[in-house]
Amino acid sequence: MATETVRIGSRGSDLALWQAHWVRDRLSERFPAKTFVVEIIKTTGDRILDAPLSRIGDKGLFTREIEHALLAGSIDLAVHSLKDLPTTLPDGLRLGAVTEREDVRDVFLPRPGNPVRTFAQQPQGARIATGSLRRKCQLLHVRPDLGIVDIRGNLNTRYKKLTESDWAGMILARAGVVRLGWEDRIGESLDPLFVLPAVGQGALGIEIRADDDQTLAEVLTLHHQATGQSTTAERALLRTLEGGCQVPIGTYARVAAGADGAPLLVLDAMVGSLDGKQVVRGTVSGPPDHAEGLGERLAADLLRRGARSILDNIRSDTHDNPAS
Repeated sequence: MATETVRIGSRGSDLALWQAHWVRDRLSERFPAKTFVVEIIKTTGDRILDAPLSRIGDKGLFTREIEHALLAGSIDLAVHSLKDLPTTLPDGLRLGAVTEREDVRDVFLPRPGNPVRTFAQQPQGARIATGSLRRKCQLLHVRPDLGIVDIRGNLNTRYKKLTESDWAGMILARAGVVRLGWEDRIGESLDPLFVLPAVGQGALGIEIRADDDQTLAEVLTLHHQATGQSTTAERALLRTLEGGCQVPIGTYARVAAGADGAPLLVLDAMVGSLDGKQVVRGTVSGPPDHAEGLGERLAADLLRRGARSILDNIRSDTHDNPAS
């Protein structure tokens, strides 16, 4: 009897392949009668490297081609960094599972040779590289003296650019840095309430066809309930705000024990202007099984307290100056 082959779609970067291989290996352990193989699919975000993410559109930038392959049946499931997966999926697809979250924090990687290893101690006017408007906004909010350098490419490309630069360092997600074995390059891990992470940061999202019950049953063996609840709240917030790469939005949800010992989901979020001068922050908490409602509630609160005007201004500027 022939062994059934299950095809896993992935981007081709070292980090994306690490993630896809991790899922492949876990599923192979659980379902030894099947063969799980990884197939590389190049996305728009992988091809366009000479423009900021905020200027080339963000709807499915790193997922669209993979989703087309999934709908066409040429792959059976897709592994994404959950932060890259749009909050509204194409018809016929669903989020089958969310894996346990890695450390959610951002980290500062100093340039090799920079004797000042932490972000907090960088001198006035230090140049810090990041491709994220979310990070840029929050860093400038507390350190308006900084020079923020836009950087694109996979992690290896970014690190090579850093080594060849005169920048003080760059900010990355700790999860990716750890997964590539770069922990010794970290100068400082930033408190997640100091720089709120991206929606879904540190978690993997496994996308499948909506009618594929067999694959759903398999990937659910990798689902982590608390991470799923936390990221559901974050994604609901982002969907309500209608945000993406073009908007500085940060959020961090976590499930912990409340005062009565029962599980409590706590969600923090921010919306800010591109220059970091305006930031609206808020927090909400409640039962984890109310995750989606909590995200929507906090988004509505932020919009009432000034986020709507910030978002409207950013979208107006982006529409008027699409190539700036």
